[in-house]
Amino acid sequence: MPLLRTIATAVVKLADTTNLQSFSLPYDAEAQRALNRTALACLLQQAQPPASLPDLLHWCRTRALEDWPLDLPLDSFGPDDYLIDRQSGEPTQLCHEWWVQGKDSAAAQYDRRVVRRAMQLCREASSPESYTAFRRLLVNQPVLTSADQFELATDLYLEPVRSLLNDIYEPAPAGYLRDGAYTTCHRCLTLLTPLIDGGWWCERDQCRSRGPAPRGRTLVAEEVGDVCQLARPLRQFVTGPGRAEVELEQRLRELRLSVEMWPGFDAYDLRITFPDGHVWAIDVKDWAHPGLLGRAARVVRPEPPYDEACWVVPQYRIDARRDYLGAYARSRQASAAGLRLLSDNELVTTAIARLRGQRGPTTRISPAAKPTDTTDGAPDA
Repeated sequence: MPLLRTIATAVVKLADTTNLQSFSLPYDAEAQRALNRTALACLLQQAQPPASLPDLLHWCRTRALEDWPLDLPLDSFGPDDYLIDRQSGEPTQLCHEWWVQGKDSAAAQYDRRVVRRAMQLCREASSPESYTAFRRLLVNQPVLTSADQFELATDLYLEPVRSLLNDIYEPAPAGYLRDGAYTTCHRCLTLLTPLIDGGWWCERDQCRSRGPAPRGRTLVAEEVGDVCQLARPLRQFVTGPGRAEVELEQRLRELRLSVEMWPGFDAYDLRITFPDGHVWAIDVKDWAHPGLLGRAARVVRPEPPYDEACWVVPQYRIDARRDYLGAYARSRQASAAGLRLLSDNELVTTAIARLRGQRGPTTRISPAAKPTDTTDGAPDA
């Protein structure tokens, strides 16, 4: 929906340039556009519009989208979806997902441009191992100290993408500091945001779904030197899903299955080979919004070759929104050729059944007929 994209874009831009709770006139053009369009939509519904941009941001933080007096389409949000997190005051993952749908924001495609460039550099070096090392770096080290950076400088696998690394890691903002130290999340490895009440907030929905953020590394600024973190789009759309990918990799390897990560320069996420030679191709998606995910669905690229393919979403997404799979299916385009979406738990259960010798529809992960490729070869981070 254009209005939600406009509001989400305004929220993200304001968060990137200033504190969402402290700014003054004149408003950013995108923010003013969001305010004007929201006011018009409210008036058309004969409802009281937000009086100002701070008022609109207050709506984003305190009103679930289902309570907005707007004519919003079905499947555009869940019952407890906000655009700004109530605890931290940061844009939610849902807000970022609506933002990347905007066609007028080049920054929205930043993560894809980075992945494409890394892929190009590694292909020129004829080194798929370097690309795999690059993807694991983004998943396992979204935060770097001076010592980490020195260690990476000696990693020969990362040599083809050395110049790119300098661009994608940014100095950690002072807003993450508490008592002169940064703290990482033990689960997702990103920096935690300190809260006024003394607690911590993790930007990853998955971490928050599991309870209070567990503290990981404590990085005292005076001791570790410069602290850098990946740019937000990479943390959101590469690191986040990547954590789900490597967790699924581990679960499948424990079944003694052969698993290749990001094969064919990231044609898809996991290539799983069974003892009888049967191959599954898996793309893992960790999206808050199933409708947006359905509209983004596309067939999995055919190389490296496979017998069946599907998309997978972490189980917590389905637990958080009961109709997640249904909303995905209703929004999926015909061009996706019936691409199935399974939970990670369902995929593992299906793999176990197949390993036990069972056959038939209950051990299939894709439609009966394997679709032909209709993608443009762009990486899908």
